[in-house]
Amino acid sequence: MNVAPTDSPRFGLADLQALIAKMYSSKDEARGVDGTFMWLMEEVGELAAALREGTPEELAMEFADVLAWLATIANVSGVDLQAAVLKKYGNGCPGCGQMVCACGLEEKP
Repeated sequence: MNVAPTDSPRFGLADLQALIAKMYSSKDEARGVDGTFMWLMEEVGELAAALREGTPEELAMEFADVLAWLATIANVSGVDLQAAVLKKYGNGCPGCGQMVCACGLEEKP
């Protein structure tokens, strides 16, 4: 399994998924999607608290945790996050089709 060095400026979504799989795949597969989803929700709650009251360092760590748990669920589900993001957003906003979203603020693209 190839994983870009974590200090590389080119560490992307595919690298993140590979890193998380290397470190945690056996635990993640045993836990399954449902159990892993609950951990993700806990981390989203911690991110919400850090957004309200956290230091910049705490906020950064909570963003990292949420992203890691999202990568975990993608791995357990067999989803390539990089491919999925590029397919959905690589050619512009899914709502209006523009590279700079022109959807109204009340719309969810």
